[in-house]
Amino acid sequence: MKCRPLLHWMLATAGIILLLPDSRLRAQEPAPESSSKAAEAPTPKKPEKKQKSDTATQNASDQPVWDPLRAEKDLEVGQYYMRKGDVDAAIDRFQDATAAKPGYAIPFRYLGEAQEKKGLKKQAIASYSRYLDLYPHAEDGDKIRKKIDKLRAEVARKKK
Repeated sequence: MKCRPLLHWMLATAGIILLLPDSRLRAQEPAPESSSKAAEAPTPKKPEKKQKSDTATQNASDQPVWDPLRAEKDLEVGQYYMRKGDVDAAIDRFQDATAAKPGYAIPFRYLGEAQEKKGLKKQAIASYSRYLDLYPHAEDGDKIRKKIDKLRAEVARKKK
């Protein structure tokens, strides 16, 4: 029975606290605006967005600049698109992977393959070269160098 007076005291204290006005809560409430102020205020202009020819994920404001997990996922999805035969989508995903993790060599190799398959020989040379710059002792380095030489010969032949 000793607990009842303590319980009554706690409930009374809680009730008093709830009934007392808190000035801090009132200060946070916004002051009501009159209709004349709303009519006079100019509407803020939206900032102009720069038009880019990048992919949607690169333009998204919530995408981080350096994201190795996203780079791995983009690489997987790009490889899926390559198997499916959608070279354009694969190129986009490999480019996203290179942007998400610029020092990662593997996406540059796959990007070069996709660009070569699409017929973008100069870009493929650049991608393969970047792959070899980042990974000079690659196991397939000789194979990639041969591809670069072959593509350069084709580009030179096309110029003549």
